[in-house]
Amino acid sequence: MLTFYFCPGSSSMAPHIALHEVGAAFEPKLTRLHQQQNRNPGYLALNPEGKVPTLVLEDGFPLTEVAAILWYLARRYPEAGLLPAGDIEAESKIISWMSFIAASIHPSRRAGVEAWRNIFRLTDAKFGQREWAVGDHYTIADIHLFRLFWRFVDALHPDRPEYPNLYGHYDRVLQRPAVMKTIEIETGHGYHLP
Repeated sequence: MLTFYFCPGSSSMAPHIALHEVGAAFEPKLTRLHQQQNRNPGYLALNPEGKVPTLVLEDGFPLTEVAAILWYLARRYPEAGLLPAGDIEAESKIISWMSFIAASIHPSRRAGVEAWRNIFRLTDAKFGQREWAVGDHYTIADIHLFRLFWRFVDALHPDRPEYPNLYGHYDRVLQRPAVMKTIEIETGHGYHLP
């Protein structure tokens, strides 16, 4: 069985959603960042960076980093349809989105509110009026993007007209049962993010 170390509302939210999307059996391990549980020696033995998420695979290997975990789950459970396997163009577009999200969107929050707002303006334009990030199917890129925009919305409550494409995406993703389930579970534990 998979073991999933997470902290509500943190980056681990994206793999948490994906675990529910694919229907994988997993053991959740709440790892509260505000209590520095990610600095415990046992956790650091799994993930020396002390970050969440960590997904311990059936063979005991601790897989870290959101993009890697999302990719693993999509490939391991292809029946969930989170990755258009065999379509090199679509897969490349997903990797492009995942790279942009990890390298540009994620670090922008630490650069200040204006940088955070600016990267989402750029992302809104990049997303355009499509239904999903890549083609007409919901993929791991949508999960990854949703989690970061969810945090942005939760923290700043930006005006909808400023980010019309991303809010449309946000509303569609919020309707997914796996997303509702993840939010319900994480809300039940409480959000204590820095």
